[in-house]
Amino acid sequence: MSRRPLIAGNWKMHKTVGEAVSLVRELRENLKDVDDRDILVCPPFTAIKAVADQLEGSNIKVGGQDMFWEDSGAYTGEISADMLKDAGATFVIIGHSERRKYFGETNETVNKKIKKALEKGLIPIMCVGETLEQREEGKAFDVVTDHVLGGLEGLSAEQVKKVAIAYEPVWAIGTGKTATPEDADAMHAHIRKLLNEKWGVGEEVIILYGGSVKPENIDSLMAMENIDGALVGGASLKADSFTRIVKFKK
Repeated sequence: MSRRPLIAGNWKMHKTVGEAVSLVRELRENLKDVDDRDILVCPPFTAIKAVADQLEGSNIKVGGQDMFWEDSGAYTGEISADMLKDAGATFVIIGHSERRKYFGETNETVNKKIKKALEKGLIPIMCVGETLEQREEGKAFDVVTDHVLGGLEGLSAEQVKKVAIAYEPVWAIGTGKTATPEDADAMHAHIRKLLNEKWGVGEEVIILYGGSVKPENIDSLMAMENIDGALVGGASLKADSFTRIVKFKK
């Protein structure tokens, strides 16, 4: 079965509302003819509404970078799935390694957020991946297995099919290091095997690669059998580099 590629830009803590609008105006024009792959931008919360308004009727979707697992309540600083949807988001990144590292995100919190996102009709992009120390100790596959099974715990096959997974080796994020396309593909194949063994849906789930994705390496990554797209950090902040990544050569 052929999976539709997804290229997602994670802007992290960058861009004021004005800067965000300016970037997506350019992207909208640059990418208007792309129709054989999905395109997503994930601005900071403050810019989601302005970006979604700017992209209305275009081929570019909008997502959040995180969300909380309760509908509403006394959770200072948190954002609910309904708030994301109200602002124009249809996707949400969950469990990014930076959130695991700096904000105590665990498999349990990722799992709660995934369940709530699915309940509310948002498409979650669940991030998994090992640190350099874990890879050097030969634990990369064990860590990713733990993240995948823990994050998707208690979900039905129908629900798992609606989740995108992003494999992001932590040692390759923002460091300029990239897993070789072969290394990345091997881990993607491993994730697919896990999904097949437990839910029988490995061939249907979109699995993205994240970790220093650039215009220079996107074509070789996308040539791999098990890589369905990319979660792009720094290179998604400039219109020319993100345009080139979205327009990867098959």
